Amino acid sequence: MNQFALLYQQLDQAAGTKAREEALRTYFASVDAAQASWAIFVLSGGKINTGKNRIASTTQLRAWLGDLVQLPDWMVDDCYRQVGDLGETLALLVEAHRGQVPQPQPSPSASLAWQIPTSDSSLLTWIEDFLLPLVQEPEAVRQQAIQAAWMQLDAWPRFVFNKLLTGSLRVGVSKRMLQTSLAPLAGVTVADMAHRLIGEWLPAPASYEALMHPDTSAQALNKPYPFYLSSPLQEAPEVLGAPADWLVEWKWDGIRVQLIRRAGQTPYLWSRGEERLDGRFPELEAQALQLPLGVVLDGELLAWDMERTVPRPFVALQKRIQKRMPSAKLRQEVPVHILVYDLLELQDQDWRSRPLRERRQALAQLLHDAGCANLQISPEVPLPDWQQLNTLRDQAPAMNAEGLMLKQRTSPYLEGRKRGAWWKWKVEPFTIDAVLVYAQSGSGRRSTLHTDYTFAVWNDAGALVPVAKAYSGLTDAELAKMDKWIRSHTIERFGPVRSVQPEMVFEIAFEAVNRSGRHKSGVAVRFPRILRWRDDKKAADADHLQALLALCKD
Repeated sequence: MNQFALLYQQLDQAAGTKAREEALRTYFASVDAAQASWAIFVLSGGKINTGKNRIASTTQLRAWLGDLVQLPDWMVDDCYRQVGDLGETLALLVEAHRGQVPQPQPSPSASLAWQIPTSDSSLLTWIEDFLLPLVQEPEAVRQQAIQAAWMQLDAWPRFVFNKLLTGSLRVGVSKRMLQTSLAPLAGVTVADMAHRLIGEWLPAPASYEALMHPDTSAQALNKPYPFYLSSPLQEAPEVLGAPADWLVEWKWDGIRVQLIRRAGQTPYLWSRGEERLDGRFPELEAQALQLPLGVVLDGELLAWDMERTVPRPFVALQKRIQKRMPSAKLRQEVPVHILVYDLLELQDQDWRSRPLRERRQALAQLLHDAGCANLQISPEVPLPDWQQLNTLRDQAPAMNAEGLMLKQRTSPYLEGRKRGAWWKWKVEPFTIDAVLVYAQSGSGRRSTLHTDYTFAVWNDAGALVPVAKAYSGLTDAELAKMDKWIRSHTIERFGPVRSVQPEMVFEIAFEAVNRSGRHKSGVAVRFPRILRWRDDKKAADADHLQALLALCKD
């Protein structure tokens, strides 16, 4: 753990991107394939203590810590709220009590012959020989083993060990940074490394060896492609040049996906959230079998209105997202389509470098020949001139779209957010004036401030009902001022949450609102954020629930 903890420390204290990349290259050049594969897994967001490999919940970890250092639960929880990071809290409290409590001993009835690795033991040893075998053991054994590990590890390795346990190993390493650090070691381009790294990562020596081999084919590994992302259009569209040079589409409000269909492999959907959607949309997987082999499509997965042949609001799609194995009834109630934007691969050939107009032409022919009812090309929006674009954008809500997409017809399909060729022009957000009713401490550097807020509007009975949670939009000075006000105007405390006197009004922006049986207010808003502090208004001036209900579509 010492070697990986040293890397974590270097990354945490690095002055900038170049220093982090150099630390990563030095580390990966000095470890074997097995160590490197686990390092990539955890640095890119992979979690050890989760799902079927769950060793302990965060509640259990806090309880085990309290038992070890002989502190009541409320004191451990209060320390956690003050520190703001559970991994750091665990590390600090153990360090403060070392020498005051005995080393935990294994139960005589324990089936696990557990030996705690030393601080010098590798990351591989800690994960494969200690943590993963604990999964099948009784809770008492898991507790003793984790407590003994806390006592044995040195300060920095203990801190990193806790980060692995809590799934919060975030240290300023983006996936892009991993790509730029590993590419020179493999002797490939950063774009090639990005393609190799995308998709599910299996922490195994063979995975790392294939990743770093100069002749590895990402297609042969059945990898999706890095998504090309658009940038917000912040100027008048006239600056883009001739309208004829641009393709205009609706910006659909669904899940961005790639549909991968290759020889010898089961077709699958890969989301922009970097998750395989196996089994959630079986009708789309079945339709993919009608496509020729060696095809990758990029599009938007949408709940579909079969009668009107238009997309439904995003809230309808959420019913499908939450079901890993949807029933026949749910598939009938919420049918899905993919409106396809682009063709990334055809006949096993990477088409991304070809101009968009050529890719779209081939895409239209491909979908026509395949005859897949649930896969349709995203329609082009006619654009006679730039002056009509504002009028077109205003029609987006009626289409259940978020706005417009503008793509240069000659553009290749790039990787990541590259400015200049693809732009998104979203409709102006909806806004309401709402009253602050609850506040909670933030995390990280905001852990000592109340920065996470719940807002409410008035219902017909004259009561305030919560409708949104938001934590972004205020300046540091405003947050500090609000924190002071919250502490002096608290009515009740519910653990870390405070209810406050309903006096402060804020303007809240959001993208859409839908009816929801899961919320007491009956509505759910999408992407709420604070626009401004309305200190010119009183609580009685806040909006009413009927204003939100009038905006609901589903």
